[in-house]
Amino acid sequence: MRRVLVVGISGAGKSTLARTLAGELALPYYEMDALHFTGPGWAVDEDFAARVADIAASPSWIFDSFGYPEVRDLLWEHADTVVWLDYPRRVVMPRVLRRSLRRTVRRERIFGGNRETLAAWFRRDHPAWWAWSQHAPRRSEITHRTTNPRFAPLRVVRLTTPAETRGWVRVQIKT
Repeated sequence: MRRVLVVGISGAGKSTLARTLAGELALPYYEMDALHFTGPGWAVDEDFAARVADIAASPSWIFDSFGYPEVRDLLWEHADTVVWLDYPRRVVMPRVLRRSLRRTVRRERIFGGNRETLAAWFRRDHPAWWAWSQHAPRRSEITHRTTNPRFAPLRVVRLTTPAETRGWVRVQIKT
């Protein structure tokens, strides 16, 4: 496990798991949204795809993302392992709601210095709406990729509960 994608829907815990694995396995961790959004107003880095391509070509890394469309295939082609947090909505939704509420109330700065705002809660691209509406489509797309012969060399670890994930991490730390 040297090039790892931690995938799932918003709120599944991808970043938390990726940071944990990176620390335990001594691999560099890359937060996809922090690479993508680099400035106020959710500005996107013009060199995003090139930066991700450079990282993907390196010998080891962990990304906390399914991948934005412009880099998705590249990451899946370079990865050796996909860890899929395939949690049900009943697990994901409380997590994403708590996280977004905390970020909004505390006015926490995230990617590129941006903040989640109360007004953003009413937009279709807000993490809560996104996690709800994209849960089934994301699951379907990840299922397709993990069964696609094009990505057959990948080791796929599908975890369906937080308890299963904790157990899997304990095993990875010991090996």
